[in-house]
Amino acid sequence: MPETNPETHVIDYRAAEQLLAARDPRGAVKLLDSVIAAHPENTAARLLRARAFFAAAQLRPAELEFELVLEREPDNAFAHFALARTFQRSGRPEQAKRHFRLAAALDPKPEYLEAARFPVDFPADMPPEE
Repeated sequence: MPETNPETHVIDYRAAEQLLAARDPRGAVKLLDSVIAAHPENTAARLLRARAFFAAAQLRPAELEFELVLEREPDNAFAHFALARTFQRSGRPEQAKRHFRLAAALDPKPEYLEAARFPVDFPADMPPEE
C-alpha cells in the first residue's frame, strides 16, 4: 500500500470531486473512505462522500453522512437540502419537508424556497421589513 500523507489526502479529495463530476460516485466514495479514515472530523470530505452516496443511490449511507454533517454544522443549508432530497427519494416526505424548510430558512435560494413550497416573490401588498 502506498504511503499516505496530508498531500495525498488533498489529492484524493480533489480526485473524488472530479470523479463525482464525471458521474463515478462509487469511485469517489472509495477515495474518500481513506481521507475520512485519516481525518474523521473533516466535514467537507463527509459532505462530498454523502453526495457521492446519494448519486450512487446508496440512500441510507447518504442519510447518515448528511446527518453527521448537520450535527457538526446545523446551519449548513445545503446539507439540509440534500438530506431532504435523500428523504424524498426514500419515500419519507414529512422528514423531507422539515429539512427543505430548514434549508430555505437558512438560505433563501430559489430552489430551496421552491422545494419548501415558499413563494419566491412576496405579494405586492406586503409591507417591506423595517
